[in-house]
Amino acid sequence: MSAVRAAADADVDRIAELEAEAFPHDPWARGYLAEAVRGALYSVEVLVAEADAAVVGHAITSTVYEIAELQRIAVTATARRRGIATALLDTVQDRASQAGAERLLLEVRDDNAGAIAFYEARGFAQIDRRPRYYSDGATAIVYELELTEARL
Repeated sequence: MSAVRAAADADVDRIAELEAEAFPHDPWARGYLAEAVRGALYSVEVLVAEADAAVVGHAITSTVYEIAELQRIAVTATARRRGIATALLDTVQDRASQAGAERLLLEVRDDNAGAIAFYEARGFAQIDRRPRYYSDGATAIVYELELTEARL
């Protein structure tokens, strides 16, 4: 079982490693992650998931008024299929709702079948596509989840 908590300064190096592993084409820079963890980026929250006393996943969310955006979610390859992404997403949804968000948005690469299946199974609906969105030219699919209905 994993525990989800707010990220701390001591987690930044591990989050940067996870970024490079999960998003090899466009990882967030360590300095930017450090600012996010410190709370220096308006509206941004960084969560980490721990299993066996190690950080094995993270999620980064921005919430502004009624809209929350899941900017990043990643679980290390060796810890996948153990409910960690679900625990992170549940926490993201709860915290976004508590902050007053009514919906949660995210983008996912159109070639990431596993992530697409995960989000659709969780009730996310496709609302748009963004051609050539990623640095390597891949298309993004934009998903939305109504938070007022998601956790009933």
